[in-house]
Amino acid sequence: MLLCDFHIHTTWSDGSIPLRDVVDIYGQAGFDVIAVTDHVYNKDSAIGTWAERLNKTVTEENFGRYMEEVAAETGRALAKYGMLVIPGVEITKNYLSEQESAHVLLLDIKRFVSADLPWDDILGEGRRQGALVIACHPHYTDHEVHDTLYFWNNRQKFSPQFDAWEVANRSDLFSVVSLNNYPILANGDFHKAQHLYSWKTLLPCEKDVEAVKACIRDNRGVAITLFRNGTARE
Repeated sequence: MLLCDFHIHTTWSDGSIPLRDVVDIYGQAGFDVIAVTDHVYNKDSAIGTWAERLNKTVTEENFGRYMEEVAAETGRALAKYGMLVIPGVEITKNYLSEQESAHVLLLDIKRFVSADLPWDDILGEGRRQGALVIACHPHYTDHEVHDTLYFWNNRQKFSPQFDAWEVANRSDLFSVVSLNNYPILANGDFHKAQHLYSWKTLLPCEKDVEAVKACIRDNRGVAITLFRNGTARE
């Protein structure tokens, strides 16, 4: 079983740790597969506007440099740790209403996708690129400043377009996802070092990008685990 985390942020967006150091943290912890998924914000919101001003978002202008750095770290991670690194982004649409807000991971992305496009266009473009399309933290959380409920409220429409839903994100479990029998993943939503200790995915497949993608889409034998830093005792 491969130990995986498919939701990781670096200083390319709102993470606190540079990409190279993030790779070392996960590599030294014994992970088999990770995905780097920095934010692509929508520009029609105050958060997105400020993220761009502060250089805390992947944009069409810096996407090439972002992918080049991820590619360089992919080679280093494989050589040093035997760890697979998958390039991705988190398409991030934040609005005043949590009912309208939603985030989606695109894993193994090749070309830039704007968060200003309609959701049908974003999800369709992800699929055209052969990327995995993952609904992130689709229900109420304990850690998000602003919950993202749009996909869950419209799940009958969008569920056929997702390869998987996060059933766990950092310390949150979304039982509603498993009760609806949707394909699942569990991720750390990593922004700082302590987030390493959180929910993760176990995959029964070869350590290869296409094998990982096929395993997630098939979703048989996929398991989740709480990756912990020991147990607190008095």
